[in-house]
Amino acid sequence: MVILDLMRLMATLADGAVGEIAVASVAERETAEKWCARSGNTVVQADLDETGAGTLTVRRGRPPDPLLVLGPERMPGARLWMYTNFHCNLACDYCCVESSPQAPRRELGADRIARLAREAADWGVREVFLTGGEPFLLSDIGTIVRSCAALLPTTVLTNGMVFRGRGLRELDAIPRDNVALQISLDSATSELHDSHRGHGSWARAVEGIRVARGLGFRVRVAATVAAPVPGELKAFHDFLDELGIAQDDQVVRPVAREGSAADGVQITRASLVPEVAVTAEGVYWHPVAAIDDDALVTRQIEPLAPALDEIAHAFAELWARKANAAQLFPCA
Repeated sequence: MVILDLMRLMATLADGAVGEIAVASVAERETAEKWCARSGNTVVQADLDETGAGTLTVRRGRPPDPLLVLGPERMPGARLWMYTNFHCNLACDYCCVESSPQAPRRELGADRIARLAREAADWGVREVFLTGGEPFLLSDIGTIVRSCAALLPTTVLTNGMVFRGRGLRELDAIPRDNVALQISLDSATSELHDSHRGHGSWARAVEGIRVARGLGFRVRVAATVAAPVPGELKAFHDFLDELGIAQDDQVVRPVAREGSAADGVQITRASLVPEVAVTAEGVYWHPVAAIDDDALVTRQIEPLAPALDEIAHAFAELWARKANAAQLFPCA
């Protein structure tokens, strides 16, 4: 009976569409799964009670391999983001996590970050991103970066404005191998950047880029731009070329309607390819939503592996339901 129900359902579905059938037992579920496997279709979800009765969500056809679509470097779990802290010397009006000088510090701590980096490397994470807040406000940021870079390629996100005094000493003590700095700069001139990040911040960010490059660091530059006017992005890329930033290290991303941002791209868990983000408050689906309760995966930070497993499994189910529905949001 369940096979007949499946055949009738498939006759009504377009390729890639999903529908539901009822099953009365574990045996019927197993029969449905075997039939789908042999016929080139996919059971993507089972909602069953303790007796095995309930509904199966079935997709007509098989989704494309996400590895081929996304590439290995963007598969869920390939990147791990860690919010070292949340306090910042700036209060950008579109900050997705509401960082500011008044924000509670909410630090992960150097010891915990070192443990998480080790567990992430053992699990199969390929790259670590350290963000905030402003990581270079931490007196032990050098220790934090070294512990991560000893295990995995590590990128530190910064506004580039605190490379003076102690901040400069901490920067200079960081190894150049396996480390990149991603500095925020929104425009080729100061007006747009300063309107969102504060007067004088553009000039100090450009100075920070030059300092970091002068010390031999690989520097990425990331712009957050809501609606660029004609020619604005070309001027921005031309300016970065003049600063010596490689084209592959020039990132332009939209504003997400999260945190302090009143406008921007509306995002949900279902619309994002996950990039696991850890804060002092838990593990989140994506760094751009790292204070959004809807993106919270678990409050349990350690061990990290169960959260990585859960996110990978949840994404597999999402992809099976509607391949390509989840999009990349380029934080880096």
